[in-house]
Amino acid sequence: MVEVEFKKEELSLIRDAIINSIKTRVEKFGFKGAVINLSGGVDSSLVLKLTYMALGSKRTHALILPEEGITSEKDLKDAEGLCKELKINYEIIPINKPLDSFKETLSFIKGDLKWGIANLKPRIRMIYAYFYANAKKLLVVGTSNKTELLLGYGTKYGDLGADIYPIGDLYKTQVWQLAEFISIPTDIVKKTPSAGLWKGQTDEEELGYTYYQIDRVLYCLVDLELSVRETAKILKIKENAVKDLYERIIRNEHKRRTPTITKISRMCLDKDWRYPVERF
Repeated sequence: MVEVEFKKEELSLIRDAIINSIKTRVEKFGFKGAVINLSGGVDSSLVLKLTYMALGSKRTHALILPEEGITSEKDLKDAEGLCKELKINYEIIPINKPLDSFKETLSFIKGDLKWGIANLKPRIRMIYAYFYANAKKLLVVGTSNKTELLLGYGTKYGDLGADIYPIGDLYKTQVWQLAEFISIPTDIVKKTPSAGLWKGQTDEEELGYTYYQIDRVLYCLVDLELSVRETAKILKIKENAVKDLYERIIRNEHKRRTPTITKISRMCLDKDWRYPVERF
């Protein structure tokens, strides 16, 4: 049996490690506090409360950036409710106007625009976060978890744009555990995960597997360093399913790395040199 979840006695240690990492990062680089884009989901709610525990209410800021007509009233209510409970500074700013402006400006582009428009939304939210952070000298705290980062389930220079990923080493099932442990409201913890890209969108339907299934496969492949075949055998699932998730990890590696720098050496200036100049 593969167990991804933490033991109960480990949760307080994990909590404290994350709190200390946020606090250290803010102090080391001279930030006055931190800002989080708060969606009303479990990941951002957990990150908000951990940041609050690290910095206090006065130095913790939240931006609630709904898309009217898409973001549910429940998510909006949960996000605002958590801010009020923790007495955190927050602003609610709908993203519809800048989104519509982008659509109008780029209307000359023809083709399948579904994913282009879907990815505009987290990128607009990232711009708001960094604009706010620059004005107030704040750290931008990301909300991506380990499952999302490994699968590339996030938007480059969008929700993946942040200065620190406090829960970036926690699988989704571990996020639920820690959220319950630090008393995130049950309604938020038990909510169906959704990136809110379009009405009715859910993470697990889009990914094709439940987070429970995904996390066990990823844990075997990444943490235990097992092969696709070994993972399938241990978990008693089809090898093709494991291979699919493995290929997603490889395919989306570019989202976990800074852009490749093309290295120029003196050899490049030799007209007879024929080797590629790009190195990793």
